[in-house]
Amino acid sequence: MTAQSIGKIAVLMGGTSAERPVSLRSGDAVFSALKSVGADVVAIDVQAHAISQLTELDFDIAFIALHGRGGEDGTIQGVLEWLDKPYTGSGVMASALAMDKWRTKMIWQAAGLPTPTAFLLEDNSDWSGLINALDLNAIVKPAREGSSIGMRRVHNADELKNSYEFACEYDGMVLAERWVEGREFTVAIVDGEALPVIQLKTSHEFYDYDAKYEANDTEYLLPSELSEIEERHLQQLALKAFDILGAQGWGRIDVMQDRSGDFWLLEANTSPGMTDHSLVPMAAKAHGLDFSALVLRLLTEAKQRHGH
Repeated sequence: MTAQSIGKIAVLMGGTSAERPVSLRSGDAVFSALKSVGADVVAIDVQAHAISQLTELDFDIAFIALHGRGGEDGTIQGVLEWLDKPYTGSGVMASALAMDKWRTKMIWQAAGLPTPTAFLLEDNSDWSGLINALDLNAIVKPAREGSSIGMRRVHNADELKNSYEFACEYDGMVLAERWVEGREFTVAIVDGEALPVIQLKTSHEFYDYDAKYEANDTEYLLPSELSEIEERHLQQLALKAFDILGAQGWGRIDVMQDRSGDFWLLEANTSPGMTDHSLVPMAAKAHGLDFSALVLRLLTEAKQRHGH
C-alpha cells in the first residue's frame, strides 16, 4: 500500500504521561518519515482534552506514537474505536494488559511461560521476608510505567522499602521481581513476525531510562550473539508471549537469559519507541525494512485489520 492510498494520517504524540518527552521524539520521527514519502499527514500533540481533539480532526487512520499511560494503556485506543478510526498497534484489552506488568506476568505464568518470580508490594509488606524470598537480589518496578521510570535494584529489606516508596511516586501499584543475572535481549514483532533479536549491553546497572535515551555507550548487538537455535527459540517464545496477551500489529518483548541459558520474559511493549535510539526500527533495518517502510507497513497492517 502506498503512502497516498492510506489516506489522511494523524500521528498521535506527546500525551500526558511521564514518557511524554520520548513520545514527542517518536512522533516527530514518524511524522518526518511520512512527509518524506509524500503522505497526507498531520501531527497531533495529545493533551488532556484528547476526545475533543480527535473528534474535531478530519483523518482516516491514526499512527499511535504515544508511550505510557493515556496512550499505551487502551484509553486512546478506546476513543479511536468509538470514532471508528483504524489505528496502529494493539486493541483496548491487550494495550491495557501489557501496560500492567503485574497482570502481564500473571497471564504468562498461567500459560506456562517463563517469567521471574515477583511480589506485589504494599505499605505493610514483610520487607525482610520478601527480600529473602527473592534471594536478596531484586528489581522494584512501578507496575504501569514504561521506559524504566521509577525502577531500582535492591539487595536488602531497607532498600526494598525505600525503593517501594520511590516507585509509589509514579504508580500506586509496585512490584518487586527476582533479579535475573545474565544477558538482556529484546525481540521486535511486526505484523505477526519476530524480527532479528537484539542484545543490549549497558555500563549501567540495568537498561534504565538514561541507557535507553541519553547514553552513548549503550551497545546494541545485532546479530545478537545467540546461536541460530537459541535465536529461533527466543523468537518463538516472544511471539507466544505477545499472542497470549492478545497483542496485535507490532510491539516488543523484553527478555533476560540467565547464566544457565534459560530465557525469562520481563515485559511487553505495545507502543514501543520510534526515536533514533529505538530498538524496533533497528531490528526492522536488519530485516531489510528502512524507517519509512516500517511506518508504512504498520499503517497498512492497521488499515487491513480494521477492515478499512
